[in-house]
Amino acid sequence: MLDRIDHVGVAVSDLDAGIALYEGSFGMPLAHRETVEAQGVEAALLDVGEGHVELLQPLGPETVVGKFIERRGEGLHHVAYAVDDIDATLGRLKDAGVELIDEEARVGIQGSRVAFIHPKATGSVLTEIVEPGHDG
Repeated sequence: MLDRIDHVGVAVSDLDAGIALYEGSFGMPLAHRETVEAQGVEAALLDVGEGHVELLQPLGPETVVGKFIERRGEGLHHVAYAVDDIDATLGRLKDAGVELIDEEARVGIQGSRVAFIHPKATGSVLTEIVEPGHDG
């Protein structure tokens, strides 16, 4: 059902500093940068192998990522898995009784379709499923 790890999401207070760390210190090239208003973040994807590290800077303290940083500080926010058909995957998860945050996919970075699984269902790990978009 889940094809591969697509990305690991990391909450940061300063996106430029995060990019400098991952690109400059770890040699991960910046692949894409975008403001995702619907999710309240400015995000950057840095390539690592076949996947990415996604840095997430909140657009304000009232956003989900802003509240996350306020409660927990910067750091690991979520793990995302790629799927071919997010609608079918959500249906299978729902039928299996998995607690979902999103019962329907929403738009993510690069035109992807994304949905989150509640951490209660995944051992306290916020989990995202991603149907990659065709914007990049």
